[in-house]
Amino acid sequence: MYAGAVAVPLILGGALGLPSDRVALLVSSDLFVAGLVTLVQTVGIGGFGIRLPVMMGVTFASVGPMLAIATRPELGLPAVYGGVIAAGAFGILVAPTVGRLRRLFPPVVTGTIIAVIGISLMRVAVNWAAGAPSPAQPAYGDPRRLAVALLVLVSILAVVKYGRGFAASIAVLLGIGAGFAVALATGLARLGGLSEAAWIGLVYPLQFGRPVFDPGAVTTMCLVMLVVMVESTGMFLTLGQLTGRPVSAADLSRGLRADGFGTLVGGIFNTFPYTSFSQNVGLVGVTGVRSRWVCAVGGVLLVLLGLLPKLSHLVAAVPSFVLGGAGIVMFGMVAATGIRILAAVDYERQPGSVYVVAVGLGVGMIPLLADRFFDALPRALSPLLHSGILLASVVAVLLNLYFIGVSP
Repeated sequence: MYAGAVAVPLILGGALGLPSDRVALLVSSDLFVAGLVTLVQTVGIGGFGIRLPVMMGVTFASVGPMLAIATRPELGLPAVYGGVIAAGAFGILVAPTVGRLRRLFPPVVTGTIIAVIGISLMRVAVNWAAGAPSPAQPAYGDPRRLAVALLVLVSILAVVKYGRGFAASIAVLLGIGAGFAVALATGLARLGGLSEAAWIGLVYPLQFGRPVFDPGAVTTMCLVMLVVMVESTGMFLTLGQLTGRPVSAADLSRGLRADGFGTLVGGIFNTFPYTSFSQNVGLVGVTGVRSRWVCAVGGVLLVLLGLLPKLSHLVAAVPSFVLGGAGIVMFGMVAATGIRILAAVDYERQPGSVYVVAVGLGVGMIPLLADRFFDALPRALSPLLHSGILLASVVAVLLNLYFIGVSP
């Protein structure tokens, strides 16, 4: 889960062309806040925290919308953080009502949304593997970089098949480590800035400037927060079944408030929207560990890792083509999760479901396949219209209401 925890800062930092020290700051902030919010979620503080074995991390659903906001010259990262802070406050306020909104998100809708998330992120992974953020750059498609990306991918698959226990569970990290070692040995990567970085450093708020509360960015991130909270609701209910502890409406509210709190704190401390990782369900099912205190210890470790700038600089030094090989696996698994959810939908009993999937996927692919499709529309709508995830969410919900209605 460490690889998943630091993936979003690396994606955003790489896509925005931030220098390595700024990327390292994003990584440190991400780890620190992830650990802090994991403690709130597992231990529980007042009305915050579901008190189940839950690890927190930045949601992949926020990547597309945040890139659409950050790449607008008049907005940039300050508007991203303004939107994230507002979304966190919004999440805390609406937490008690989200459980009822879950009826608008049956499997046919959530499966479509998650599939679009994975497919949309795959473009990032593919460009990474090619060695540059876009085909216009000279390093794009360098055979040496492609070879290292392939090595990472093959290493991950080999560890997954032949590894046992803990090694199999960190296959992605081991694959990245193997690719990074080869990149260093062949001169394709450098450890610039590592020796100058401090061993211990504190994480301070607002290190990218004062947040900007742009109405379009705020609306976009609040919609992302709503989708994330619905996904968390399903995860909480499943986790309650696995641990033998039924989840009440009050439990759901506390858990979702912790998601909102994490997002609010994340925006203040230079990072992004937090969610209860859905991988929690798989980890509990595979390991049989049902104690929330194990995850609480994991939260403490994440906080400590966030206070080690040298580690963050080391992570930031990993080349994009190394991450690309791992990204194809990670983001492909997100898409596969959506497909698995859609496979359980009863298309015979609800024939309209196929149109929810078909049109939801099609509209969600517009920003990915035709990035100028909405250029003639008002620029204020750009953060909304250039996010395939949000487009797919809105279309899938509306079509599900049209063809099927509100789920029981």
